[in-house]
Amino acid sequence: MITVEEFHQDFLQSILSDSESRGLMKAQSFFELVCEDLMQVGDLTNNYEMAEFIKTACEVYGYDYDEDRKIFTLINFQFFQDDTIQTLTKQQLTTKFNRLKKFASLSMDALYQDLEETSDAYSLAFNLYRNANNNLIDKYRLIILTDGKLTSTISRIPNETIEGIPCEHQIIDINYLYSIFMSENGSGSYEIDLNIPYLKVHTQSDEYQSYLGIMDGEQLFKIYDEYGQKLLEENVRTFLQFRGGVNKGIRNTIQFKPDMFFAYNNGITATATNVETKDGKITKITDFQIVNGGQTTSAIYAAKKNSRLDISKISVQMKLSVVNNIENKGDFVSNVSQYANTQNKVNKSDFFSNSPFHKEMKEYSNRIWVSTRGGSQKRTHWFYERVRGEYLNEQAYLTASKKRQFQIENPKDQLIDKTFLAKSENSWERKPHIVSKGAQYSFEEFANSVTDKLERNHLAITERYFRDAISRVILFRTTEKIVSKAPWYENAFRAQTVTYSIALLSYAIYKKKVFLDFEKIWEKQDLPIKLSELMKVITRKVYDRITTPPAGSANIAQWCKKESCWNDVRGIEFDLSPIKEMVITTEEAKYEQKSGKKEKELDNGIEIQTFVIKTNFEHWAHLQGYYLNNNSSLSITQRDILRKYAEGRIPFPSEKQSKVLYTLYQKAVKEGWQILDS
Repeated sequence: MITVEEFHQDFLQSILSDSESRGLMKAQSFFELVCEDLMQVGDLTNNYEMAEFIKTACEVYGYDYDEDRKIFTLINFQFFQDDTIQTLTKQQLTTKFNRLKKFASLSMDALYQDLEETSDAYSLAFNLYRNANNNLIDKYRLIILTDGKLTSTISRIPNETIEGIPCEHQIIDINYLYSIFMSENGSGSYEIDLNIPYLKVHTQSDEYQSYLGIMDGEQLFKIYDEYGQKLLEENVRTFLQFRGGVNKGIRNTIQFKPDMFFAYNNGITATATNVETKDGKITKITDFQIVNGGQTTSAIYAAKKNSRLDISKISVQMKLSVVNNIENKGDFVSNVSQYANTQNKVNKSDFFSNSPFHKEMKEYSNRIWVSTRGGSQKRTHWFYERVRGEYLNEQAYLTASKKRQFQIENPKDQLIDKTFLAKSENSWERKPHIVSKGAQYSFEEFANSVTDKLERNHLAITERYFRDAISRVILFRTTEKIVSKAPWYENAFRAQTVTYSIALLSYAIYKKKVFLDFEKIWEKQDLPIKLSELMKVITRKVYDRITTPPAGSANIAQWCKKESCWNDVRGIEFDLSPIKEMVITTEEAKYEQKSGKKEKELDNGIEIQTFVIKTNFEHWAHLQGYYLNNNSSLSITQRDILRKYAEGRIPFPSEKQSKVLYTLYQKAVKEGWQILDS
């Protein structure tokens, strides 16, 4: 098992490689990596932003606003950058928290009026001022991030108030981050205390144990108020406002027919890793996840929180499944989530974590070697990390020499996760306004795009696609470096400048009906000099445009989230001729696609062979009978292969024979043939 010390070392290496590969300050990488982890587990929403402001007795580095619970979060950090785990002292904590409180007080006093409108701090101060004055903040949450550990002399920090608004404190230290890592990799947990009646459901399965329980509205409200989106399974869409007819119906039932809620509503479906019971009541649930019923939960919460409705008479049914094998927790929760949600329209992205896309990306990342560069004689891989922490987890049980070999072949600066890939791909697909909305929105858009376009097209997940996708990652990271080092860059709106610049390059190439030859980036594992120089020109033009929004627009960060911003930016003109050697024609691209399809068919051939061999043998005999009874016109070859295989005369069909059998199988199914079990 990975120790906290090993995790700490890997965490620091992740920050170092991220900052070097993207041209960021280490502190920026630290902030982004930690906040991404907190967002994944529901401690932050996808609205979080980096916003640095440092002044005498006043300091803040980022913020988040939970519209549902009306919680405004201010973030600061203590980044030690030490090889050993340092201790965060009480004095350091007190100083950091006091500086955050000072910023909050100043912001409520219209601090934004004294700030430059093109700064991130202006957006933060303005949003805090506006929300506070509109009574949209019920609670402040002050968070300190650190790569150290909290001193043992502090067990709790009393809540306070800021200008009459309640304020709570939270420290995210290395032990907290380690617990997130362990939780995502099958260990670690959180517990919820409650007291609800239940019935135990007897099942023949060894995989899980089920319970039927009843919660009242107040219990569900309190749980969501404390844990928020941490309760909602990652793949399931969350509901924040009464927008659809179903949601209005829930509210109307709560308001006018609360005693009928149990009869009218389907309740919630949930999973857990353990439960404790006493006297016919469930008293504790470990790793509670709502996989269906997020809409119901949020509706009940909003009914009391926003509409001040009485929810004490509401009863909510709960189906709770407790997984017996903790190692299978991830798959179990995801599968329950998928099947429990079939009654509602769910986005394709909701279950993208189960997509074959990840499997094939992972296979290519393991198989494809990167050419040597910079005089190195060692060949390496790009490591595709489907699940956060997978890179470290794969080294958990390696010997020291094997671990060194793994790290040489999979260098940290060539690690790519699905969220970053989504950001890179969406930028090239000319969707910078979506990327600017945040990681979750960007990932959802990418997942839908992959499901709709890539996986239905055999050209999608080919070796060529993998190389091109990695090349686009290299383009994205290099553009980040270009912006960070530019003399005109003022440490604000780098992320927006990068995604809009890549989208603008893509749009200019798209308009000319030609294609960028990403093979030139793949071979070099870097941008050719002429493309790098062109990106310097484009990024400056884009930065100037997005930081001067039209009169009456919202602040710059909000302006960049709008499609009208993209419509404005794509009108920027620049000369593409410097990279004419990197552009290929439509016909050349078609040839490359055909090559990719041929490679894909070879992969499918192996899959088809596996399908044929694993399919119940009796099915082939039934299939032969189907074609004989329907007098179907089969070729001599088709008839011969089917007959011999059904009679057991071909114990291991070749790839070619398997394709014939598979084609006949699928044809019969489409014609209405029903598979019969003997």
